[in-house]
Amino acid sequence: MPVKGLIHYALEVPKATTWEKFYQDFGLEETDSRGNSIQFKTARGSGELLLYEGPKKRLHHIALAAPGDEFEAVRAALKRANVAEIDPPKDAPQVGIWFRDPDGNLINVRQEAKPAIPPEPPRAYNVPGNPTRPPATRNVPDFDRAKPRRLGHELFFTPDPDAATRFYTETLGFKISDLVPGVLSFMRCTTDHHNIAFAKSTHRGFHHASYEVGGFDEIGMGAMHMKESGWEPAWGMGRHVIGSNVFYYIKDPAGSYAEYFHDIDYIPEDAEWQPREWDPKYALYCWGPDVPADFIVNKEEP
Repeated sequence: MPVKGLIHYALEVPKATTWEKFYQDFGLEETDSRGNSIQFKTARGSGELLLYEGPKKRLHHIALAAPGDEFEAVRAALKRANVAEIDPPKDAPQVGIWFRDPDGNLINVRQEAKPAIPPEPPRAYNVPGNPTRPPATRNVPDFDRAKPRRLGHELFFTPDPDAATRFYTETLGFKISDLVPGVLSFMRCTTDHHNIAFAKSTHRGFHHASYEVGGFDEIGMGAMHMKESGWEPAWGMGRHVIGSNVFYYIKDPAGSYAEYFHDIDYIPEDAEWQPREWDPKYALYCWGPDVPADFIVNKEEP
């Protein structure tokens, strides 16, 4: 896999100060604000999100990691696919390769590695017949909100999921993890089940970005904090079928989503994982509240 991870994504949004508060309440930490951008990082990561002021909400760009020789492998693959390198936007980081994917999304590939987050100790739970928590202790959260550790994945709308899947696998080296044929595709460039996914729509758009937290309690505390801060709950808590992760979605100021996740499928690069084609009615979740009617509706203007 020439591409080895997600570095960040960037959104163009109106009323950027409203979005700034949303992501602060969500648990991201502001690192810099200069010119037309606001930059955020996770509690244990590097830069994960950039916000640019603009007339309407849309994806500005995605930055991907291709360390060492993988960087030139990406450049060679783009040349073979007749994908032109272009100049970066004047307000964007002036590094790496810039180009557009088949839907016109702006992509930046950089010759750098995504920093690994430090491992955390496993959580002890009392389960039937096997109480593993230290005796005479309480297992209640000692925190009042979520602190996302890292950006895990993003989901985008596309008019042609098959074409998007071919480009990201054949040109950038992503691997297919699971599919809902003609409707959804899930691909990975790390050991997570998916790092980029595409959903069928009439036009391109941004659906959600998902951040890993430390457990079920942290998802719940994050959800409560966001609700108390005035943000609209969207869907969850529940467990997805594809990826197996526990989830909770909050509506952002434009009606798309930010997600907390925990316990996603782990797929090492040499694992014998077989992608599965899922029936749509079984694809989204195995437990949780009913799926909102507008959950897979593209709310961006064409």
